[in-house]
Amino acid sequence: MWPSLYFYSHFIGVVFRASNLAKTGRYDGRMWAESSLEVLHLLERIGMRVEINGLEELTRFEGPCVIIGNHMSMMETLILPVMVQPLKPVTFVVKESLLTYPVFQHVMRSRNPVAVTRNNPRQDLKIVLEEGEERLGKGISIIVFPQTTRTNTFDPVQMSSIGVKLAKKADVPVVPLALKTDAWTNGKYIKDFGKLSVKQRVFFAFGPHLRVVGKGNEELRIVTDFIGAKLAGWQGK
Repeated sequence: MWPSLYFYSHFIGVVFRASNLAKTGRYDGRMWAESSLEVLHLLERIGMRVEINGLEELTRFEGPCVIIGNHMSMMETLILPVMVQPLKPVTFVVKESLLTYPVFQHVMRSRNPVAVTRNNPRQDLKIVLEEGEERLGKGISIIVFPQTTRTNTFDPVQMSSIGVKLAKKADVPVVPLALKTDAWTNGKYIKDFGKLSVKQRVFFAFGPHLRVVGKGNEELRIVTDFIGAKLAGWQGK
């Protein structure tokens, strides 16, 4: 009867357990994936239907990659780890503010993300290229959402080339990621934690990997075309 209340009341427990482990340095990649799986199971328990396609693409090449996707809600940050981490060690490019988020900050910091301000594009690009290349050099894949903000609509113009530039600099493949997670709405008082609409389906799709040649304009177009086509196909489902 109250899916959002049920979800958040149990979700808090998942976060606190993970945070306690992270604060004592005992929260590794396997545990992160397990926490992510718990969140996915909670979503399914309240009636959310989640469809995942194309994960096998991550097994078709050796080494790390840059996963470039659109960004709709908090959901993808929470459940992408269980999809990717068991196949390739991974972290995110995140907003710097997430590293000071109550409780959740300990979990996020333990995953050694690349943190950007979203206020200074030039400085953010420098951080992503330098720190991102360092993570990739250690075999850690990176998930980046190049839109300026989370949005339920997709405009290719809002997709910066930051992920493609990182992949080019580090000489690793790009994997396109399309997702539809607007079933997790923005909250009235806290943006990240809104009502969960169990009538809406959730979709994730990983596209064929590609190498960046030249300036990367063509590769960015392929990524945005993939996302746009998937979102169009998911409308009304």
